[in-house]
Amino acid sequence: MSKNARIVLIFGGFVTAVAAAFYPIFFYPMTHNKEYRDVQNVNRAGINQADVQPVGLKVWSDPFKPTDK
Repeated sequence: MSKNARIVLIFGGFVTAVAAAFYPIFFYPMTHNKEYRDVQNVNRAGINQADVQPVGLKVWSDPFKPTDK
């Protein structure tokens, strides 16, 4: 195997590994918003947000709700 082919395979493997690591962390949640929104509704049911937030911090907001900007 030539030196250039080995370098391309090593670099390609690294890029593939990074892409495989980012998919479940970044891309899957972005493409499945409804699933994550439903899970958060279940997880946050019955929680009074003001009671669990430390003093001086903003109260939780829905990360999937579009902002009015």
